[in-house]
Amino acid sequence: MQVVKQRRDEALNALVSGVPYIGFLGITFDRRGDELTGVLAYQDALIGNPILPALHGGATAAFLEVTAIISLSWSMLWPEIESGGAEAEALAAGQMPRLPKTIDFTVDYLRTGLPRDAYARAKINRSGRRYASVHVEAWQDNRDRAFAQATGHFLMPRRDG
Repeated sequence: MQVVKQRRDEALNALVSGVPYIGFLGITFDRRGDELTGVLAYQDALIGNPILPALHGGATAAFLEVTAIISLSWSMLWPEIESGGAEAEALAAGQMPRLPKTIDFTVDYLRTGLPRDAYARAKINRSGRRYASVHVEAWQDNRDRAFAQATGHFLMPRRDG
């Protein structure tokens, strides 16, 4: 059982580390089964308004978009890993699938993002061969009090083979 968990974690880490911007922002992902929670660890560099202080809107939007894309990619990879079709070792070796491309992404800023860690989860409303629609919510201390939410539409990568 521990080997399966390790394979899943290696595949997720490979997927996330394949995008340098995710590391630059300090975003990590907590995996519980097939559910991912994005974690934006607080850094002083993420503050946009030092007088309030408040998280920068661009960092918030990037966090939401990254969470949507990684969650969407993971939802495609998860069944392949579970069925044995995708090898976690190959993913860790850099043989990563292409990521979905953003068509549009709309962010709603609901309240001030405070200077502390933030969390986000994506809900995939539709995922087809060519197109996907995803809704993401971000919160800090209380999951029921989101400080930002977004809806995005994505062009899915071609699945050859």
